[in-house]
Amino acid sequence: MDQHSPPVNTVAPLANVAICVAALERAMTRAHHLPGMVCFSGPSGWGKSTAAAYTANRYRAYYLQCMSAWSKKSFMENLLRELGIKAARTISDMILQAGEELALSGRPLIIDEMQYMADKKAVEIVQDLYEASGGAPMLLIGEEQLPSKLRKWERFHNRMLDWVLAQPADLEDAKALRSLYVKKITIADDLMAKVADEARGSVRRICVNLDRIEQEALAFGTDHMDLAAWGSRQLFTGEAPRRRV
Repeated sequence: MDQHSPPVNTVAPLANVAICVAALERAMTRAHHLPGMVCFSGPSGWGKSTAAAYTANRYRAYYLQCMSAWSKKSFMENLLRELGIKAARTISDMILQAGEELALSGRPLIIDEMQYMADKKAVEIVQDLYEASGGAPMLLIGEEQLPSKLRKWERFHNRMLDWVLAQPADLEDAKALRSLYVKKITIADDLMAKVADEARGSVRRICVNLDRIEQEALAFGTDHMDLAAWGSRQLFTGEAPRRRV
């Protein structure tokens, strides 16, 4: 885990957390003759990375969040840093190092933002790593186009055990986030329903709106906000405001 990963006790029990946990469990408990990679995909902001952080902590999985600027070499260097191993000089030797650690430790690997590796046409290095580890359980996470991008690599595609789709955040998810993050006021369920509707499935937008409502309530000196009190105020929808001239 890196310094950007949220601690386990700050993760709400969202639907996508349970889906992510189940996806990795399936790879970890599969029969020996089955492939061991699972893809978990969905739109940005739906809470996939938070779910992955929780899942990684729960199962002591190695966790690597890819970046758009990474090459094959920087992918392996960062993975070996996560594994606590000094990187060898060549990429092929690095793959053997990482594969051996995954095989000996028995710990799964979660690769987040996997679409960046697909965009760089660097998918084969993950396949090589999978083979070098003897089929270590791997959870590949990315945005909603990831399954179609991976389809271009048939040999890689054939090693997938399952394709799992993230679900949009609903009212129950919004209430779970309210319990976790709103401490200074109460927000009524009727306003929570509007928050969930305006967020259109995004966990990130729900969190932004919960904070906005709490700050607005405190500014007006009240510790409770419902739909009537909120009135015609705007909620954050992700759209930038238009200039009025």
